[in-house]
Amino acid sequence: MVTFTVTVATGSQWFAGTDDYIYLTLVGTEGCSEKTLLDKPLYNDFERGSVDSYDVTVTHNIGDILLVKIEKRKYWLQDDWYCKYITVKTPAGEYMEFPCYRWITNHKEIELRDGHARLPRDDQTQIARQHRFKELEERQKLYRWKEWHPGFPLSIDAHFYSDLPRDIQFDSEKGVDFVLNYTKAMENLYVNRFMNMFQSSWSDFADFEKIFVRISNTISEYVMQHWQEDFMFGYQFLNGCNPVVFKKCNKLPEKFPVTNNMVKICLERKLTLEEEIEKGNIYLADYEMMDGIPANSTDPCTTQYLTAPVCLLYNNARNKLVPIAIQLKQNPGPENPIFLPTDDKYDWLLAKIWVRSADFQIHQTVTHLLRTHLLSEVFGIALYRQFPAVHPLFKLLVPHVRFTIAINTKAREQLICEYGLFDKANGTGGGGHVRLVQRAMNELTYKSCCFPESIKMRGVESTQDLPYYYFRDDGMRVWDAVQSFVTEVVNIYYDKDEAVQTDTELQAFAKDVYVYGLKDNESSGFPKTIKTIQTLIEYLTVVVFTASAQHAAVNFGQYDWCSWIPNSPPTMRRPPPSKKGIVTVENIIESLPDRGRSCWHLGAVWALSQFQDNELFLGMYPDEHFIEKPVKEAIEKFQMHLQEIAQRITERNINKKLPYYYFSPDRIPNSVAV
Repeated sequence: MVTFTVTVATGSQWFAGTDDYIYLTLVGTEGCSEKTLLDKPLYNDFERGSVDSYDVTVTHNIGDILLVKIEKRKYWLQDDWYCKYITVKTPAGEYMEFPCYRWITNHKEIELRDGHARLPRDDQTQIARQHRFKELEERQKLYRWKEWHPGFPLSIDAHFYSDLPRDIQFDSEKGVDFVLNYTKAMENLYVNRFMNMFQSSWSDFADFEKIFVRISNTISEYVMQHWQEDFMFGYQFLNGCNPVVFKKCNKLPEKFPVTNNMVKICLERKLTLEEEIEKGNIYLADYEMMDGIPANSTDPCTTQYLTAPVCLLYNNARNKLVPIAIQLKQNPGPENPIFLPTDDKYDWLLAKIWVRSADFQIHQTVTHLLRTHLLSEVFGIALYRQFPAVHPLFKLLVPHVRFTIAINTKAREQLICEYGLFDKANGTGGGGHVRLVQRAMNELTYKSCCFPESIKMRGVESTQDLPYYYFRDDGMRVWDAVQSFVTEVVNIYYDKDEAVQTDTELQAFAKDVYVYGLKDNESSGFPKTIKTIQTLIEYLTVVVFTASAQHAAVNFGQYDWCSWIPNSPPTMRRPPPSKKGIVTVENIIESLPDRGRSCWHLGAVWALSQFQDNELFLGMYPDEHFIEKPVKEAIEKFQMHLQEIAQRITERNINKKLPYYYFSPDRIPNSVAV
């Protein structure tokens, strides 16, 4: 007869504790213990945040411990329990750790492996191999692919948020309720008083300040003061909410017939336009993807408009990126003039507003929704379907898909669905946003998801040519830090390329992403199989970086850059001008969103810019899925690397009127969760 000491840790989130009966069985190489009720008389076990220890007596030799079985039985009412981990102290004094980090919701027995990460090749016993198989078999029943819209990446098969497995739901549903969050935002911003004037126009630009006064924000206030200036317009292509659109112009497209005479007054180096292009000083922002997208028609009382502008940008002698020509539609012609800084003040201003509105649509639907939210969900579903909890890549990636499937499911239920919140204020609401995602899927490539490659593809990698492109510079540092961390972890478990090739679970994961998540789209360039350690490192870096840093860089600046409505109009109520010399300030005010849509927009960008309660930032891994010392050392090294980056960004931002901090690791959540 021998005694094992079993310690059970309950989660600290709301409602993690339980009053149900918890039974435990130890499974060893020579047999099993009796099923034991874990209970201390006169003691309230399994309270939220508690760590409880029990003695489990075994009357016969069970050999080396392989598994711990846990079973929850109802005491009175359904009472879910969140188990963090279980440790077992053997009679010989050895400690074994069994990570759990999951909700136990029903009365079905679950089995936990010890915390050592293992590839499929490492499991030699039938018990271990069977455990892997059963876990994935059950997960694949829970995590099923579904097409929400034709042309979209596949998503989770769940009609409603409440249909999701408990393990991937939010700790508190209030944290992910868009209706509640938007309403709360509008109350905090004190904008509800304008809702009874929903379709009325503002009086002038200063009138917009009436919904802009409750929250002090350095960047948004600076935008409000300088939004009409060309330097502010150009700066946002570099470091605003959507710093991924512009690219170096090596040749003017035929559809954009800008001549040297049109812009020579703007060129400061006494060079012709062609010479400036050759020198690498001319850039292009082309919103061709917007061409033909139907405008929102859900409100019969208000006609809304979209357009697909082309904008020429000039990196001037002071290294400021400024606009020098704008064409508001794709096809040139007499009714589609090229607007210039030398035009009448309001002609030029309205042209810039139209570009900013198009940029907002692309940002929301393509840069933000598709390329971070939906792509991260694909990775998350494939992760749960193909990696058991014992696999080192499950342990590595699971913090980076935390709550992502939940936030996207809630978005499909409340935000981007038919008659959802997106329709209330956005020009691409009512189906235009769906068309945009379908088009953007054709340009979603693996290379474009590799941050260094995406920068090179746009020709904007030179720090000498563009010295103030902080999105690029900070992004490269974070990418390198993530890649270094991933490299260390991968090298612990994969000793040669053959180990990658023979990892059946890894290959199934890559295939699931490619065949199902991305719908077997060969042009995407996503690998269907992974054959080398180097390819694996890059692939995992894409997953982690997309879910954490890329999302942070394009999401959390929304209030900063989009809250001043004239700077990022979510919709336009008048068609783009077809000739010059007719625009007045009254025309612009009538083109901008009405009071109601402005309020909805402001509430939206405020709510979407907030961190979750108890947010976990990049490198924070409180759930210790890994127990191996080399991985823990790699995590510590990663955290130190991230701290150095954050410190460098902090020092650079001192005394800056427009600080750039979206890639600062202390502001990068681990996952897409808002």
